[in-house]
Amino acid sequence: MRDEMYSAAVVYKDLRGYLEAADNLGEPRRVDGADWDLEIGALTEVSARAARPKILLFDNIKGYSKGFRVVTNPVCSPATTALAFGLDPQLAGLEIIRAWKEKLGGQKPIKPAEVSSGPVTENVDSGERIDLLKFPTPRWHEHDGGRYIGTGCMVIMEDPEGRWVNAGTYRVCVHDQDTLGIWISPGKHGRLIREKYWSRGKPCPVVISLGQDPILAKVASWYEPWGVSELEIAGWLLGEPVKFVRGNATGLPIPATSELAVEGFIVPPSEDSRAEGPFGEWTGYYASGTRNEPVVKVKNVFYRNDPILFGMPPGISGKSVPLSAANVWLALEKAGVTDVQGVWEYVTRYITVISIKQKYGGHAKRAAMAMLGSTYGYHRRFVIIVDDDVDPSNIDDVLWALATRCDPATALNVISEAWSTPLDPRITPEARAARNFTNSVAIVNACRPYHWKDEYAHTCYFPEEARRKTYEKWKDVLRLE
Repeated sequence: MRDEMYSAAVVYKDLRGYLEAADNLGEPRRVDGADWDLEIGALTEVSARAARPKILLFDNIKGYSKGFRVVTNPVCSPATTALAFGLDPQLAGLEIIRAWKEKLGGQKPIKPAEVSSGPVTENVDSGERIDLLKFPTPRWHEHDGGRYIGTGCMVIMEDPEGRWVNAGTYRVCVHDQDTLGIWISPGKHGRLIREKYWSRGKPCPVVISLGQDPILAKVASWYEPWGVSELEIAGWLLGEPVKFVRGNATGLPIPATSELAVEGFIVPPSEDSRAEGPFGEWTGYYASGTRNEPVVKVKNVFYRNDPILFGMPPGISGKSVPLSAANVWLALEKAGVTDVQGVWEYVTRYITVISIKQKYGGHAKRAAMAMLGSTYGYHRRFVIIVDDDVDPSNIDDVLWALATRCDPATALNVISEAWSTPLDPRITPEARAARNFTNSVAIVNACRPYHWKDEYAHTCYFPEEARRKTYEKWKDVLRLE
């Protein structure tokens, strides 16, 4: 079983292929006639909050031509998570995280391959033909400061010094026919790269893919070290090089299978900047307000016939599996933390739960500190360490451990001035005005105290293996699923 879960392959080549594969699992729902103004956003949230969320594919959007489509909740359940990333769709919960961690451990980047044309070049608009307003960009939330075309996008730039191509995910709004707004959080690679160009008195070349497959979308959101190209990691996950066409204006790679992409230049703020925000972010809040931000002057628009805009508005993640927990797990192992049994994340990344088999005094705190000291320590709020008899993906188990094993007087440690973001709604007005975008993080030890754990009260619950065997024997009678 373990070998099978690790050897599954990605079964699609582009976003359309992924949606076809998801259709075979009964996951997508087709919605005709929805309004771009709030209704698509509301339907997306309704589906994401459901017990069994579904992918939504919108067509015949009010005011737009048939065939100009939007997909939302593209990866919203354990089944779609496994399908999207080449794992067994029968896996669930922590099994997916274990399988994904095993897969990540064998990472062998593959360089992308240039091609002369691809599906994305079926239509190319330049000059006066550019009209970004013809694509059905939703207004996702009631108080959004505009229409955001880039919510799960892939923003591609090249470091002017190292000839290194970076990809990130940053929010992008439409200002007019050929101008986009872009907001990048402090410390992100894209922000550092564009400032290098500006310091030389040059605009920053950029490509923004707005309709790529789930793997390209996922790797763009990863926290890879400086100098590591996410396009090469995507190639490894896909099992073949990412094919790209080279932009005429920027020379940057444009994913050849993307549904919709633009290329242009992020001009220095002294040349042009416009009001951007607020936007309903992944925190569930409008946290960053409205202020002038840099803009992208679009030079070329590339799109397929009947393009699909990839919509992934933040705030509600559905029941998808937090794959970044596997990255945290790997980071712990690389830092020398042994006997990690599992990692899970709640509320995107605000609450991180790490299960360990304690081997020495301080083991629990070491695990927490190692995670916070890694790249994946970005913008956390609570790091909870639990024993190996607690499933970190089961919130009932976690709360039970927190309630019965954590002594607030001795088991809590608070780290101040940790790396955070302007999107954090808990940053005080005074700190925000001073541009102090740091936060505090609580380390919560919900393990049995190591030095007397053998004397701790014994649990009366059956072990996981005993429960599993009992269920397998009686499942036809119980019919619990």
